[in-house]
Amino acid sequence: MTAVERPPRDGTGGPARPPVRVPFPVVDEVARHCLQEEEPETVHIEVHLPGRLEPARLRAAFAEALRRHPRILMREAPRPWYRRRYEWELTSEPDLDVVAFPLPSRDALRDARTRALLTAPPLTASPPIRLEVVEGAGPAIGSEATDAVGRTGAALPRRAAVSTRAAVPAGPDSGPAAGGGPARGDGVGAPAHGTAARPDGDGSGVARGSGGSATGAGSGDDSRGPGATAGSGAGAGDGADAEAGGPDAGATGDRTGAAAGAGGGRPEGKGTVLFLTINHTALDGPACLRILATAAELYGGRDNTPTAPPVRTPEAPGAEEAVGPSTWTPPARVAHGTPEPSAGNGLLVTELSVPRRPKGSPYTVNDQLMAATVLMVAHWNREHGARPRPLRVTMPVDDRTRDADMPIGNGTRLVEVTFAPDEVNADRMAELLRRTANRTRALKSVDRPQLGHGAALLTAPVVPVAWRAAVTRGLRRAAGPWTSTVLLSNIGRIPYALDFGEAAGRAHAVWFSAPARMPRGLTVTTASTAGRLHLALRWSRTLLSHGDGAHLRDLFEHYLHATELREANGA
Repeated sequence: MTAVERPPRDGTGGPARPPVRVPFPVVDEVARHCLQEEEPETVHIEVHLPGRLEPARLRAAFAEALRRHPRILMREAPRPWYRRRYEWELTSEPDLDVVAFPLPSRDALRDARTRALLTAPPLTASPPIRLEVVEGAGPAIGSEATDAVGRTGAALPRRAAVSTRAAVPAGPDSGPAAGGGPARGDGVGAPAHGTAARPDGDGSGVARGSGGSATGAGSGDDSRGPGATAGSGAGAGDGADAEAGGPDAGATGDRTGAAAGAGGGRPEGKGTVLFLTINHTALDGPACLRILATAAELYGGRDNTPTAPPVRTPEAPGAEEAVGPSTWTPPARVAHGTPEPSAGNGLLVTELSVPRRPKGSPYTVNDQLMAATVLMVAHWNREHGARPRPLRVTMPVDDRTRDADMPIGNGTRLVEVTFAPDEVNADRMAELLRRTANRTRALKSVDRPQLGHGAALLTAPVVPVAWRAAVTRGLRRAAGPWTSTVLLSNIGRIPYALDFGEAAGRAHAVWFSAPARMPRGLTVTTASTAGRLHLALRWSRTLLSHGDGAHLRDLFEHYLHATELREANGA
């Protein structure tokens, strides 16, 4: 577990002690080695509420939530070049007021998404997160981000500097208590390439797909190791233990339109979006979602105790199906589409129904999501004439509890699920789902380090950390051909109500996104709230364009729906 320990408190009233320092855990150090200024490593979470929040009261609640989870109060310690470790300094108070309220506008949500992908919170200020409160945001789907990558970053709201020893002020009235047809062999009429994206003429330079929102903003990377080590950290991607939904969910295929947004027909301009940007070198999405849940409980006084995760039916996997193809064979790459002229990431979000599955099925919704992901990529590659190769999916798994004692930091471990080309066939959906379930179950049961055994050797403090950084970056480039094809991070059903009280209400939509850097270049992140599946696709703009992302979204939706139809027919 990479989460750092709780810093001691000095309650003597005497001079403040120097900040406690702890070495970077393995995951944090490898990510720090591979940072690129032009592609900030960010995870973003956006929580959509139906009502409004009081600024002073929210600031007080969020500041108290940080104090209740003090392991988030950390910053990178200054160091000489010859130091053998990176170190975190654990602070007793935030260095900055991390809560900002951008001016409400028609494009407020679009601009927040752009900022979340363009600019990472600095590691040198505690805590390395940024919370923007976007009011009157309107519909979540259809709010395009500006095409600002490679040119100029969107302006960030000012964050007031505060003393590292001074608490955020809170008065008695503001305290927390107060292209073509289907390719041969897929067996299903998948959407044709080129039918998804339609320029909307809004002058932003970004084409708008049917019901999706694309971001042309620069973003971070998932560099979590030199080879198959790039982890999402956007989430805990563990569909077995954090399943997205149950068999009573509605059928997939009714993607919410831009007019209705994620709010199920709520009027535009009435809600609030909590937009959390995270520096993934220090923290991951599930840890920061825990902070938001604590802030919600302090602000609204409502119970935000996490629900128990669904229990997967135990079943011994078949030995052959659990192993899968050899990991020594370089996997397929996502075929190049129409790359953008500048680097960075693009982002598209949409809302779907949670796929249904028969009662007592040996597979989970996470397995359906993985099947849809590999079928999506296989179809895309066939359309672009790529030679068939094994498809390898990196999946973060999170074994942490979700209660108030949840370890804060980068706490997910990575597993990789590999499929041979002939195994990825929508005509044999029941077989694909069974094979996927067996492999994910077997991989998640293996006790292994977060990034594998090799990463510990790279971070051994035997030489100055700057030398190890150069070696790590070189090995990462050399191991590029063995990097997985795509990353799938399924947060699952959001375990917290995220209820901010009567006026603000409880969350009706939560999106996460994970960084995407070449050679992988594509991440798929899903979460479920209020019985709906919230999907975010994030890609490298040197690999794909917004129109490509919209087509991939349509393929994913199509094949996710096929996991219901084909399994039902097979059963």
